Amino acid sequence: MNKIITLVFLTFLTAGLFAQTPNPFPKTITVTGSAELEIIPDEIYVVVTLKEYEKRGTGKIELEKIKTDFLNSCKSIGLPDSAITIAAYEGYNPKTWWNKKAKDELYATIAYQIKFNSSKKIDELVSKLDDNATQNFDVTLVSHSKIQEYRKQVKIQAIKAAKAKAEYLTEAVGEQLGVAVAITENQNEPVAPLYNMNQLAYTNTTSTVSGDLNEGAGLDFKKIRLRMEMNVVFALK
Repeated sequence: MNKIITLVFLTFLTAGLFAQTPNPFPKTITVTGSAELEIIPDEIYVVVTLKEYEKRGTGKIELEKIKTDFLNSCKSIGLPDSAITIAAYEGYNPKTWWNKKAKDELYATIAYQIKFNSSKKIDELVSKLDDNATQNFDVTLVSHSKIQEYRKQVKIQAIKAAKAKAEYLTEAVGEQLGVAVAITENQNEPVAPLYNMNQLAYTNTTSTVSGDLNEGAGLDFKKIRLRMEMNVVFALK
């Protein structure tokens, strides 16, 4: 019983001490500052899917030849090996119960992911693709190599905007702005370029490819918009 009484007494004593601690910032103002920046993407990720196919008078064009021709095309436009990775391997059999004339043979496909630094390079590669072997050509992601640095810059601008807002609001009520008490960041993700994925996806349905993606498929990379919001609590003097 004595222990319980002592514990309760200590609890009340501690609470009383905290209650007597003065608030160092009795008057504060909380503001939100925002900033935006638009940047042109210099990292464009494209997935190209290649497939084996039948050529009249020749038979099946093997995947090994298709791969070799594709990688040579990449090299001819100056793409380094580091920009090309294998995204997927697949195999399928075109024979179905309603197509008895098809050969009972496995056809292989391979998908490469390529990182471009401009849409011009994409145009150059498209002009060299084998129409029959190219099954899909999809832009999957756009970004920027210095996006973290740009995020930092935008956050700093957002905090400066918050301070400027706090200053004129404080002035309006006849107070003076003091030190920053707390800074919190709202979770803002970069807004990706607004494009229509149907326009960016090339599917080989006509066995022809435009020599210029910007013209043929309406490819237009818009800027990446970075927007940051920062909440700042300032003390009032």
